[in-house]
Amino acid sequence: MSPSSLSTVGVLLITVPGVAYGGVTLLRLLMRNVPGYLDNPVRRGLWRAGHAHAGVLVLFALVAMLYVDQSGLPEALKAVTRTLIVAAPILMPLGFFLSVVRPGDTKPSKLIYLTVAGGVCLAAGTLMLGIGLL
Repeated sequence: MSPSSLSTVGVLLITVPGVAYGGVTLLRLLMRNVPGYLDNPVRRGLWRAGHAHAGVLVLFALVAMLYVDQSGLPEALKAVTRTLIVAAPILMPLGFFLSVVRPGDTKPSKLIYLTVAGGVCLAAGTLMLGIGLL
């Protein structure tokens, strides 16, 4: 594995305790019946989606890094592919969490578009990687 991919994997692995902490935090909100979480279905749903996407996309990015170096892409495009794939587990959860940051928010703010940006990054990065592997 190239040094760039190893560094990227190192950063991704460092985020895993943060994802775990997020899960514990959501569990604590459930168990303590914290106002603004259980009584707010929009906030609860988006925060659960944010946590789930963070975990799944970090794992996906870790696996994808194994293939970036094996692709036939030029080095510059490998760097872009790494960046795009790693942007998804950052942008998508941020959009879910930050769009309903206040306990009384009953509809997402415009920050929900961070999830769209993360989805575009994920699609572009995986498409580039897939093409590079053909």
